[in-house]
Amino acid sequence: MTNSLRLETITLGDELLLGLRQNSHLTYLGEQLSRFGLTMRQNTVIRDEAAEIERVFLQAWSNADIVITTGGLGPTADDITRETIAHALGLSLVHDPSVEKAIRDRFAQFERPMTDNNLRQAKIIEGAEVIANSFGTAPGIWLEKDGKRLIMLPGPPMELYPMFENQVLPRMQADGIIEERQAYLQLRTCGAGESSLETKLRPLFDPYGKRLSVAYCAHDGVVDVRLSGGPEDPLDWVEIEDLGERCSVLIEDDFVAFGDESIAFLILDHLRSLGKHLTVAESCTGGLLSSAFVDIPGASKVFVGGAVCYTNASKVQMLGVPDSIIQQHGAVSAECAAAMATGAAEKFSAGYALSVTGIAGPDGGTDEKPVGTIFLGYHSPVGVWSHRIVYPGNRHAIQQRAVYAALDWMRRKLKKYEVEDVLEIMRYR
Repeated sequence: MTNSLRLETITLGDELLLGLRQNSHLTYLGEQLSRFGLTMRQNTVIRDEAAEIERVFLQAWSNADIVITTGGLGPTADDITRETIAHALGLSLVHDPSVEKAIRDRFAQFERPMTDNNLRQAKIIEGAEVIANSFGTAPGIWLEKDGKRLIMLPGPPMELYPMFENQVLPRMQADGIIEERQAYLQLRTCGAGESSLETKLRPLFDPYGKRLSVAYCAHDGVVDVRLSGGPEDPLDWVEIEDLGERCSVLIEDDFVAFGDESIAFLILDHLRSLGKHLTVAESCTGGLLSSAFVDIPGASKVFVGGAVCYTNASKVQMLGVPDSIIQQHGAVSAECAAAMATGAAEKFSAGYALSVTGIAGPDGGTDEKPVGTIFLGYHSPVGVWSHRIVYPGNRHAIQQRAVYAALDWMRRKLKKYEVEDVLEIMRYR
């Protein structure tokens, strides 16, 4: 059984323990592995220090069936993971000509001179296989020994992620380590907290007892509900899908979609089906809302651009917001948000526009409009709306919450006014 395998990860890097970088590897690998039915049992974060690497590795190697390490495979003196673990296993490092060629080719591609220390990365643990790195110079390592598997990956996420998804996961599936399809059905929700979702869904779950496993995961403005077979007489996939459908009906408008697509993706996908374009106008979020859309491959088919209008003058000059609106109602107001959305739609010739203006703090609040006050604006072929919300938190938290709120608000608007409604309204205009 896949779930009986014990997998541990070791994350290396002084910068993690110094707080200079977040341990995104833990979040990423945990999510990727659990999606296919394998739960990470333990993660250890350690320094780039030989004795500590050897001690922690040997402990993990004795306890686990699979050990994944991240970091310490680069060319500099503090990248000692490869040789330290080879020593711990009683193995040698051997030079791999194909890796050396890949390193030299990469430096030539960028027209940069290659220093000799880069050749350290061409040394591979004897008996291991190379995991090619198309986005960097440090290859990964796959070693099978004593009935166990060692997977070593470089630290930079832009290298680690594609290597894991394109090479490690398929290899693990082919070897029967993880399942070929996702191990759970995920319902993505937005607008309800974990506790209220559990209260609402519990009557559906209780009759299944230990035949069903349920997990709630709150992140990035959404709450995911994951359904899978339980430890005793588990539900089969057809039963889980039927239960998921009933959950989606009960959750109503807070249900976003099945799966893990972002709300921004779903908005773009919906507008693409309508043959429409989208633009945004931002003040307090300073480009974060635009980023939510442009992070999605193929966004240019729908998202035509946006404007960051931080000052009052820029709102007037770039978007054509009437100065009288700002003078009478203020830049942080329902009227200004609506005018920003309309101005952006006209400026960029887009059928849909989303705007954000607010007070992110730490200063600038009043009794009437405290710090955390946000106004959203929405322009569509069927009308223009504005919406006020107030969020607590520091500047960064308020900005992020404003983006999540804007995306969810637009999602709900699009859901309320489906294609048939739009055509019907336009027919009588």
